[in-house]
Amino acid sequence: MTAHWLAALQQNRPLSAAPAGEWRLVEVGFNAKESWRAGHIPGADYMDTGEVESPPLWNVISPQPLRHTLLKHGLRADTTVILYGRGNYAPERLGQILLYAGVKDVRLLDGGWQSWLRAGMAQEKGNASSVVAAKNFGTPVPAQADFLLDIEQTSQMRALPETVLVSIRSWLEYNGIASGYDYLTPGDIPGARWGMAEGDSQYIANFHHPDGTVRAPAEIAALWHQQQISGDQRIIFYCGTGWRASFAFFIARSLGWPNIAVYDGGWLEWSQHFCGNTNDPAENP
Repeated sequence: MTAHWLAALQQNRPLSAAPAGEWRLVEVGFNAKESWRAGHIPGADYMDTGEVESPPLWNVISPQPLRHTLLKHGLRADTTVILYGRGNYAPERLGQILLYAGVKDVRLLDGGWQSWLRAGMAQEKGNASSVVAAKNFGTPVPAQADFLLDIEQTSQMRALPETVLVSIRSWLEYNGIASGYDYLTPGDIPGARWGMAEGDSQYIANFHHPDGTVRAPAEIAALWHQQQISGDQRIIFYCGTGWRASFAFFIARSLGWPNIAVYDGGWLEWSQHFCGNTNDPAENP
C-alpha cells in the first residue's frame, strides 16, 4: 500500500482495494518503542518482534502465547492488518507470522515510515489510543501452519525433488565468506539456491528502489529466474533467522506462487544443529 492510499483510508475516502471490514494499523520494530512514541503515523499501534519471537533462536513463540499476544493487540483472523516499519524487515517478519497464525488480510506500507514522511503526511507523538483487546481470534492458531516450517519439516521437505530451498542472504553469506552476524558461523545450507538478495541484513538492495520502495514483483521474479527459482516449485525461503526470508515470502505471495513457506530457524538454527555453532546471539538481527 502507498502512503497516499493509507491517508485516503484514514480519511474514509473512496479507494480501490479497501478493507472489507475492520482494519488496524501497526508499526513494527525491535526495541524501538521510544522511536514510535517520538512520532508515528496517526492511529498506529506498536508491536515489537520480541512479542512474537523468542531467544536464543528467535523462532516464533508457541501457538497459545501467540494467540494471546494477537488478542492483546486487538487482532483477529478477520482483521485487515496494515504494517509498516523504519528501515528493516520487522514488518514483513510480523506479517508472515500473522498469516501463519490465521490473519487473512495482511498488507505492508511500501517504503515504510520514510515514505509517509516524504509524502508530507501528519504524524502524532506519544502513546496511541488505548487498544481494545479482542476476545476471540476466530480460528485455531496456527491456521496456516504450512507457511512457517521448523527444522524437522524443512529437513524432510528438502529431500523432495520438487522442493527448492532459497537463501535470502547476501552473496558473501551464501558463499560462506561472511556470516552476516557476529554470532553466526559462515556457511549456508547445502544445495540451497541463492535468492539474489544482495545487500545486508537490514536492506536488500536488489529488491528495492533507491528511495526504499519495493521493485515490481515481476522484476524480482526475473532475478530469481536467473537462479532457476520459479513459482512452479515448492519454495522454502530462509535467511539468518527469518526477517529477510519473510520479505521474500511476501514478494512470492504477491506473484501468486502457490507453494511457499519460510524456514523459521534459518541459518542460525541450521548451523547450530548441523555444524556445531554454539555462539550465543546477543540480539535479534
